[in-house]
Amino acid sequence: MRRGLKVIGYLLQKEFLQIFRNRGMLPIIFIMPFIQLVILSNAATFDVRNVPFHLQDMDRTALSARLAEQFTGSGWFNLTGESFSERKSVERLVAGQANVSLVIPRDFEKELMTRGEAKVQLVINAEDGFSAGVIQAYSNDIVRSFNRTLSSVLPNGLSHSGVGEIVVKSSAWYNPELVYSDYMVPGILVVLVTLVGLFLSGMNVVREKEIGTIDQINVTPMRRYQFITGKLLPFWIIGLGELTLGLVIARLGFHVPMLGSYAVVYLVAAIYMLVVLGMGLLISTLTDSQQQAMFIAWFFMVIFTLMSGLFTSIESMPHWAQNLTMANPVRHFVDIMRRVMLKGAGLAEISSPLLILTADAVLMLALAVNRYRKVSD
Repeated sequence: MRRGLKVIGYLLQKEFLQIFRNRGMLPIIFIMPFIQLVILSNAATFDVRNVPFHLQDMDRTALSARLAEQFTGSGWFNLTGESFSERKSVERLVAGQANVSLVIPRDFEKELMTRGEAKVQLVINAEDGFSAGVIQAYSNDIVRSFNRTLSSVLPNGLSHSGVGEIVVKSSAWYNPELVYSDYMVPGILVVLVTLVGLFLSGMNVVREKEIGTIDQINVTPMRRYQFITGKLLPFWIIGLGELTLGLVIARLGFHVPMLGSYAVVYLVAAIYMLVVLGMGLLISTLTDSQQQAMFIAWFFMVIFTLMSGLFTSIESMPHWAQNLTMANPVRHFVDIMRRVMLKGAGLAEISSPLLILTADAVLMLALAVNRYRKVSD
């Protein structure tokens, strides 16, 4: 018994010595978890704040301006634009530049002053049913607060007639039945494709290092672009195949609508896979073992997923975290998938995140190719 414990003690000593002598493992063990804790504790929140808010004030009176100020001054809504046409308001919602649109009709003040009642319309982007419900609750609180101030504005008798109120007519767009799977499935598809591309490509080249075949490959007449293409193209095809299977399951199993074009989805997916594969190849060239590559890939995967807007609203994150998500390719692909599938967005509406993904693809592939050249010299 004592001898067995002594053997275990020696093994533990050996393992700890190996761990602390491995400089590549120390940052993975001690630094990465703290970085994740600091970033994700601030970013992963279910609070709904700074909701992009579009105003369509057709009345342009003192009372309509006061109602709009109640929304913008609440701390929950962030005014991103104003217009006088329903078409522009819809364009803002489709493009993701607003999650809620307040429509104040003409004769709003006149109706309040003469009849003691008026109606406004609140159009809510209900892709995320949870956030839509919270937005509606916030809006109702603001309107109730505004109703309480009407007694100092309306003529005598109207505010106490039992009518003197603003009535909000809510309209939930893009997911009117607030089906949560319609909101989650497009984002989960992105995560699945990312897992396949990042982990498989991340452990690809480093596997050649571990088994000792990378040196043999480097002395062959094979050109660098041929080696990289041969390494990445299979995973690019597999990733698109996984996406195809996921889209079939989403349509047949979860009845998620596809209001946009499949061609747009595959075009974006093809570019996005280059970003993920380039990142995986870069990780593979920077590490010396599959274990290190897996830990680093998982580190980025957790941050990318939780800061992608998949589970929590990006607008509710601190400003520094919102700025940080602009470098997150998962955030842009999740945004595009939801716009195309649930809103029917085309290339014009997704041009901004698509350009970012394209730039990311060029950057990641360039870094990975350059790094591989240094390793092979």
